[in-house]
Amino acid sequence: MQSEHTTSPVFSIITITYNAEHWLEQTILSVLSQSYAGIEYIVIDGGSTDGTVELIRRYASGITYWVSEPDKGIYDAMNKGLQRATGDYVWFINAGDSFYAANTVQQVATLIEGKKRWPDILYGETDIVDEAGRSLGLRRLRTPKRLSWKRFRMGMLVCHQSFVVKRLIAPSYDLQYRYSADFDWCIRCMKQARSIRNTHLILSRFLDGGTSTKQRKASLRERYAIMCKYYGTFVTILFHGWFAMRFYGAKLVGKHV
Repeated sequence: MQSEHTTSPVFSIITITYNAEHWLEQTILSVLSQSYAGIEYIVIDGGSTDGTVELIRRYASGITYWVSEPDKGIYDAMNKGLQRATGDYVWFINAGDSFYAANTVQQVATLIEGKKRWPDILYGETDIVDEAGRSLGLRRLRTPKRLSWKRFRMGMLVCHQSFVVKRLIAPSYDLQYRYSADFDWCIRCMKQARSIRNTHLILSRFLDGGTSTKQRKASLRERYAIMCKYYGTFVTILFHGWFAMRFYGAKLVGKHV
């Protein structure tokens, strides 16, 4: 059996950004204000042409590594972040998103410090916020008490920003998916995981209106293909009937799926 850890976990926090000067500062400050010391902070910018790079430079002393260069999209940038990460866990908090509280990383670390085996994945809830930073409430689709890769046949039950993965089991993102590679990535992570722990915490704040929301139809087509790959076409068709009812039901009451 693996011996008990004698050190505290190091979290590689990765922020992906592109032309996000209006949203990035709150994200950087959220990371730099964390009370936990064991953080490696990585910022990958896609060659921004606005004030994003100047903003990164302003806070460079608190950033472990950053780069600004053209990439092939958000998931290519995420792969660059993964390649640079050296921590025990990887945690994506992208431009516009933030940690739920200043002690969020400390709370997660406290859950696992001293354990004989650290969980391969930790997960929690997500608070949805608007562009003014006002809370719109938790996702209507709440996280399950127990999570496995098979549960994702019901959709992405955990936001990417609240899904923390051991670096050693984290694969590269599949760049054939332009809008839903995170969905595929989470499934592959869970298939590799021997232990998945629910933190029972709100871990992140997610800025409503990301790429997948703006490109909803393309994103849903990709998710359908991903689900067919892992769960089979028949099961996927059945669950998509349920997804449609859930989506339109949420639209009627104004909630976020």
